[in-house]
Amino acid sequence: MGPDARALQFFCGCLNPDYALVARDEQGRLLGVAGFQTEAGGLVAGSLQDMAQVYGWFGGTWRGLLLSALERKIQPGVFQMDGLFVDASARGLGVGTALLEAVFQEARQRNLDSVQLDVIDTNPRARALYERVGFVPISEEKTGPFVYIFGFSKATRMQKTLSEAART
Repeated sequence: MGPDARALQFFCGCLNPDYALVARDEQGRLLGVAGFQTEAGGLVAGSLQDMAQVYGWFGGTWRGLLLSALERKIQPGVFQMDGLFVDASARGLGVGTALLEAVFQEARQRNLDSVQLDVIDTNPRARALYERVGFVPISEEKTGPFVYIFGFSKATRMQKTLSEAART
């Protein structure tokens, strides 16, 4: 999505807080965000036109086409996570675990059966967190020659099934 300044401009204009759960410290400083998607939208609500406004039509079009390769369809009964971000200064303090617990609660309130997310092979720390809270791998997707563009060679789809008793 680089250069960084343009990526920041794009994301600042396209983030939809209606599809985010956040963690803050006592002073109100943002520590982390868990984004999600529904059939009505997701954390990043940018369109091709939004990309073109930031990157120009050529730059926006090729970025949009590449990103569409990573897009996931919403599945019935599944709470689809759209990203989990924890500030570097807050890592290792339980913020990610707390955000995931909030995600599970949100999924239960929506009467959904499971939570799914994708984790890339270059982020083993995130994968370890997901496994620690009960996610299991269900599929893998390799990026093939796009490894040089995306910076990772595969993404693992993980799922946590929510217990029936906890949802009622």
